Amino acid sequence: MSPVARGVALSVLASVLFGAMYYLSALLAPLNGEQIFGWRMVLTVPLLALFLRWGGDWQLVRATLRRLRQERVLWLVLPTSAALLGVQLWLFLWAPPNGRALEVSLGYFMLPLSMVLTGRFLYGERLTRLQQLAVGCAVAGVLHELWRVGHFSWPAAVVVIGYPLYFVLRRRYRTDHLGGLWFDLLFMLPLATAFALTGEVTALYAQRPLLGPLLLLLGCISAGALVSYILSSRLLPLGLFGLLGYVEPILLVAVALLLGERMADGQAWTYGPIWLAVGLLVIEGLRRSREARSSGS
Repeated sequence: MSPVARGVALSVLASVLFGAMYYLSALLAPLNGEQIFGWRMVLTVPLLALFLRWGGDWQLVRATLRRLRQERVLWLVLPTSAALLGVQLWLFLWAPPNGRALEVSLGYFMLPLSMVLTGRFLYGERLTRLQQLAVGCAVAGVLHELWRVGHFSWPAAVVVIGYPLYFVLRRRYRTDHLGGLWFDLLFMLPLATAFALTGEVTALYAQRPLLGPLLLLLGCISAGALVSYILSSRLLPLGLFGLLGYVEPILLVAVALLLGERMADGQAWTYGPIWLAVGLLVIEGLRRSREARSSGS
């Protein structure tokens, strides 16, 4: 199998695993979203550390540790970065058992467009005609949702606003690598541990013995999804890697519908323009990939 074929397989596998984790979180009752998030972090941090050691990327952790000794501002930056990411990881697992999975999936559909706008206004990146049309479609969907319910759901807003802030902060302070990600997770660990151990822990797990194996499965899926995602990013051209990222929100919508959520009357006019915008971005990415291949030949 060629490197590109392996990369595609790993990227799709990562999306499937994220979708499986989304579904699994709804099966972990009576645990609440905070407890599920806590156990995910407690189990993911050591597994990711093992992967970094095995993959030869532990030097990025050591380099970040050296910077922490030399640059005091990182003691503020890294906890802030961890908080921004932690909210997203918590929301991802909180939404399905609380009937908000469809709203979060809407946020993930809009995220690529939010990133496009961030690049345009913060970094001066120019928008192509297709990107401008995609942004227009997304704005139409958002305006319809505002008209339908009188407000835009906060779970979708957290995704759309929070992730660009996270990426901008990491780019500004040069922590946008695996070492920075590991420190983000490490700074979450104390709060995650407290979340994991809240409530009547012993009675809770005695009440449902399957919780232990299900949580272990959650940790393995979380680490496997992250590792697959990282490996695919190394094997694929950036354009193709970005396009494959659209598999995940499609799966999240499927999971939300599988869990019994239904689109409200008229909500198709919210999702329709946004899905159209995503389709336009896919066309744009394919066009850029062809141009890159032509220029490289």
